Amino acid sequence: MAFNTNNNNNIVVVFDFDKTIIDVDSDNWVIDELGFTDLFNQLLPTMPWNTLMDRMMKELHDQGKTIEEIKQVLRTIPIHPRVVPAIKSAHALGCELRIVSDANMFFIETLVEHLGISEYFSEINSNPGFVDEHDTLRISPYHDFTKSSHGCSRSTCPPNMCKGLIIERIQESLAKEGKKKKVIYLGDGAGDYCPSLNLKAEDYVMPRKNFPVWDLISQNPMLVNAAIREWTDGESLEMVLMGVIEEIRLEDEKEKLLISAENTCKMHTIPVGINVPIMPRALRVSQSS
Repeated sequence: MAFNTNNNNNIVVVFDFDKTIIDVDSDNWVIDELGFTDLFNQLLPTMPWNTLMDRMMKELHDQGKTIEEIKQVLRTIPIHPRVVPAIKSAHALGCELRIVSDANMFFIETLVEHLGISEYFSEINSNPGFVDEHDTLRISPYHDFTKSSHGCSRSTCPPNMCKGLIIERIQESLAKEGKKKKVIYLGDGAGDYCPSLNLKAEDYVMPRKNFPVWDLISQNPMLVNAAIREWTDGESLEMVLMGVIEEIRLEDEKEKLLISAENTCKMHTIPVGINVPIMPRALRVSQSS
């Protein structure tokens, strides 16, 4: 994947995938469209979600469903017509774009390639998904919770992924590179709450209104350090995102003007300790009568 390296700003936009970039849950969409909903619902109470999705992919294969059929179903996923333009516009404005999702790499990569936007993302963080030697799609957890906990104690994070820890890693990598970038985080689910709490005061969070992350943030907005900008659908996602990018640009311009003004003032200030020649004082001439 490639991304715009000619950045004129300092913004990293992080997108969730399900119900943010796309309008549905990709796991449910594939299962429902291929006719395996009943089996999925039957097994759901018996195993973790990632384990269930891996099991369902085996069932699809055993029932004669091919990888190409899965791809064809993914290509029919509904997406608001303004989401792709929003992604392209953010990239064109110099933003670095990333995805952090609890879907899986195979689903995400298939769809972003179909939409023609894969090159706009510098990084995708999701559960591994790959086709094995038997042409079966295998799904595994981002964090192997069977061996250890990912360490986050928040109940909103599933055992296989803490998006807050991923955001922390992104923040640390940017800091090591000496990049002072502002993060804009877009999401909808309960799993997007933890990364929202890890954002800094100069960052922005864009929760989807009337979805779980918005409900959680609304309970106590003071817990979120970042500026909160809600959105409802693809059209408002585009409008709000473009507005936030412009807001950051104006803030940066203002900061540059202030620094420039301060430097100008310093140039006109006489440094202490430098000998400056003193002009002789004019003498008053007394006039005799």
